[in-house]
Amino acid sequence: MNARMTEDSLTYSGPPPLLLAASSASAMRRARETAHASGLRIGSQLGIDEARQRLREQASASAIWIEVDSDCGEGLDLLLDDVAEAVASRRFGAVLSLTSDMIDTVGQRLFNSATQIVIDGNAMDRAVGLATASAIATAPERANDVSRDPGAERLRQLSDEVGRIAATLARLSTAPATVEPETRKPVGGDVPDVSVEAVRAVIRARRLRGRYFPEDMFADPAWDMLLDLLQAEIAQLRVPVSSLCIAASVPATTALRWLKSMTDTGLFMRRADPHDGRRVFVELSPGASISLRRYFAEVGKAAVV
Repeated sequence: MNARMTEDSLTYSGPPPLLLAASSASAMRRARETAHASGLRIGSQLGIDEARQRLREQASASAIWIEVDSDCGEGLDLLLDDVAEAVASRRFGAVLSLTSDMIDTVGQRLFNSATQIVIDGNAMDRAVGLATASAIATAPERANDVSRDPGAERLRQLSDEVGRIAATLARLSTAPATVEPETRKPVGGDVPDVSVEAVRAVIRARRLRGRYFPEDMFADPAWDMLLDLLQAEIAQLRVPVSSLCIAASVPATTALRWLKSMTDTGLFMRRADPHDGRRVFVELSPGASISLRRYFAEVGKAAVV
C-alpha cells in the first residue's frame, strides 16, 4: 500500500495542493470543509504561527486559505503581511476567512493586498473566494483565464458600479475626489449646511422599507455607506470598518468589497486609529462630502431615497 501511495503521489498531475492555516480546531474544520467542497487536494494544515515558515518553503500551491475566529496577535499580523507579499508576486492566491467580530482587529490589513476576504461567509461566498484566489495564482501563460472566472466577473461588475457612482459625485462637485488623509481640511466655504437629523431621517426611511418588502429588493450598499459616513461626519463620530459594513445592509463580505472599491476610487478615506495600529476608521473624502451636502441642499425634504 505504501508503494502504491508513493507511486500515486509521483504521478499526480492535478493542481498543486491547497494550504490551510487556522486559529483553532473548529476554524480548521471549516477550512477543510471548504477545500473538500471545492474538490481541491489539501496540503499542509497549520496553525497561524507555523504557517509563516511553511510559506517560505512551499514551492507551489493552489492557494492558501486562512481561517480566523480569534485574535492571534502579532503572529497573525506577520502572516498576513507575508501572504500579501506572496500574492503580489503571484506565488499563489490567498483567502482570509473571518468572523465578523474580527473585522476591526485586522482592519488595517483588509485594504492592503489582493487577498480575497470572506466574512461570516456562506458556501457560495467561500467558493467564490477560493475560485478567485486560485485563478490569481494560475501560471502566467493562463492569466487570461482569470477574466472568465465567475468571481472575477462579479468583481468587475462591482468596480463598474462604483465607478459610475464616483463619476456622478464628481459631476456634482468642483472639489477633487481624492485627498490624502493628512491633508484633509474641514468642509466649509460655500458648501451648504446639512443637519444630522435630515440625514438620519433618510436612513430611517430606507430601513422602514424592510418591514414591508424583502430587504434585498433595495440593496444599495454604496449609498447606504455614503449616508452613514455623512451622518458620522456631521456628528463628528468615528466609523470603524465593522460599523460601516453593518450600515451597508448587505452581507459583510459584499460590504467589504464595496468599501475597498470605494476607497480605491477616492470616495472614502482611511484614517489610522492613533490608539491601535491594527484598527482603521473610514470617512468621506472631501469631494464626496461636498457632493453629498450639495445633493441634500438641492433635494431638500424630498430626499426620502
